[in-house]
Amino acid sequence: MTATQLESPRLVLFRRIALAAALLTFVVVVLGAWVRLSAAGLGCPDWPGCYGHLTPSAAAGNIERITEAFPDRPFEYDKALKEMVHRYFATTLGVLILVLAAFAVANRKDPGQPVALPLALVGLVVFQGLLGKWTVTLLLKPLIVVLHLLGGLTTLALLAWLAMKPRSASRGAAPQSSPAQPGGAARRLRLVTNVALVVLVAQIALGGWTSSNYAALACPDFPTCQNEWWPEMDAGEAFVLWRGLGIDYEGGVLDHPARVAIHFVHRLGAIAAAVALAWLAVAAWRRGETPAVRAAGVLVGAVLIAQLILGPIMVMRALPLGLATAHNAVAALLLLSVVRLKRLTA
Repeated sequence: MTATQLESPRLVLFRRIALAAALLTFVVVVLGAWVRLSAAGLGCPDWPGCYGHLTPSAAAGNIERITEAFPDRPFEYDKALKEMVHRYFATTLGVLILVLAAFAVANRKDPGQPVALPLALVGLVVFQGLLGKWTVTLLLKPLIVVLHLLGGLTTLALLAWLAMKPRSASRGAAPQSSPAQPGGAARRLRLVTNVALVVLVAQIALGGWTSSNYAALACPDFPTCQNEWWPEMDAGEAFVLWRGLGIDYEGGVLDHPARVAIHFVHRLGAIAAAVALAWLAVAAWRRGETPAVRAAGVLVGAVLIAQLILGPIMVMRALPLGLATAHNAVAALLLLSVVRLKRLTA
């Protein structure tokens, strides 16, 4: 059976909409990193507007009134603009996901049409909106920031999953072994893929924790940290998830030893993630049943190498905004490359 027979024109259109939504999600994720890294996360201290207005320009025209309403948050047009651009893109993404879900429901009689996942994405994007609100109203609380990051990347991964053809459609022919009864090599590759995905998500969460606690420059040297292989750290304070309400986390609240602990654990996580992903890349290249699977393994390896080069350079150059944003973007690409491999072997 060919891929053309397996997928109707309406299902092909559905996947194209999902691809457009995935691309937009990638932009939203990168914009979110850019906003966070440029210290513009509280550029608009209210939600969903900006100082009570829909645009930063409108807020700029009422400086006297907004100064009275927000005496503790002086208006900065550049930061407000960055924050609102991110919100505009995120809102557009939400609308596109609603369109995708509506299309899935309308096309539900197609046996190949996913319905549950597009509907779940609607719930996820609503929750993401709430996390975006709480990021602002709870004053950049690290736990909320990390959850918001993970929610965005989950949205990205699920949309990419919907945009990709399933294994049976991608192969264009009857598989040599049924997906329900894969061979030993295929089962091992699936296991390695799942392990690598879990390790990667944990490392991304550590990266978000590092950024939201302003610990990225706690170790300005590389490969040592504070010129030591095992620096003085305060791990007890470093990973307290909840510190109560009313704390302003802009600029960070932790002492230096706690920030060092966060940064150092993130480096250890990078080693674990590199080992797991390199293992996955090699396993996919050696055990992949199709050229597409082997190519996906090469892609995982290539993106991993790019990230391993980018991370140390970013630290040694004192976290320039462009490189730091690229570090987040490549992490998202790494996630997508693993999701593609998982889709091809599902």
